Amino acid sequence: MRLQTAAPAKINVCLYLGPTREDGRHELVSVMQSVSLADRLLLEEADGEVDVVECPGVEGDNLVSAAIAAFRARTGWDGPPVRIVIEKRIPVAAGMAGGSADAGAALRLLAQYSGLGDQEELLEIAAGLGADVPAQVRPGRVLATGAGERLRRVPGVPPYSVVVVPSDRGLSTAEVYAEADRLGLPRDAEGLREALEAVEAGLPDLPDELCVNELEPAALSLRPDLEATIGRLGADGADVAMVCGSGPTVIGLFRDDDAARECAAGLPQALIARPVGPHVGEVT
Repeated sequence: MRLQTAAPAKINVCLYLGPTREDGRHELVSVMQSVSLADRLLLEEADGEVDVVECPGVEGDNLVSAAIAAFRARTGWDGPPVRIVIEKRIPVAAGMAGGSADAGAALRLLAQYSGLGDQEELLEIAAGLGADVPAQVRPGRVLATGAGERLRRVPGVPPYSVVVVPSDRGLSTAEVYAEADRLGLPRDAEGLREALEAVEAGLPDLPDELCVNELEPAALSLRPDLEATIGRLGADGADVAMVCGSGPTVIGLFRDDDAARECAAGLPQALIARPVGPHVGEVT
């Protein structure tokens, strides 16, 4: 049996940063939206005696191997070894949760393939893999709290185009969070509660003034060159322009599709994506 699914990238429509928890992760409030820029994963039985993950063009470990091991451990599944091949389209180390999207997609594939693992189990497995993974188990739009593991589905698909501008130089997520702490950016618990109340009142489609990334000053401190890209997107008509997650990708949200296309045409490496709903994560 061969199964496949898409693993859509996500953008943080907003990201409000709170205090550090005992486990070292920061509390946050974020609306995460899946977009049409997506990797594709194929699962089939492996030829050898161990699980195999292949991702042509990308070196090093990835979360999919960890997802397979965690799925087997949690569900007790002892089926034959599997081979998962990842076709990468999401820029690597871009702040768009590409690795987390792949891990979430792998969990969907494994659940379908094995017949084990309900949605609650998959979310618990995902939470052990990383803060961004639970939101990627089922694509779409979510309000994420905690460190990203507490999710509330937000209905509908917002009507804007997303211009995605990757960078050739990566940014370490850990370094960006450390810089945010050094700059004193995190809110206290009360401040984060106020941000949550404002975001809840603004859903399902947030007003522009709430589309804020509170990690952005830390990313710009480490990569000040990104500020020019943000300015260019704004000058080209973006309703919102900001660093995506921990960066270094910069995104522009455009309600005018023509303006988005014109902007992307004038920026090297720029891509256009659209918000997508849960259907893109179907396993076939």
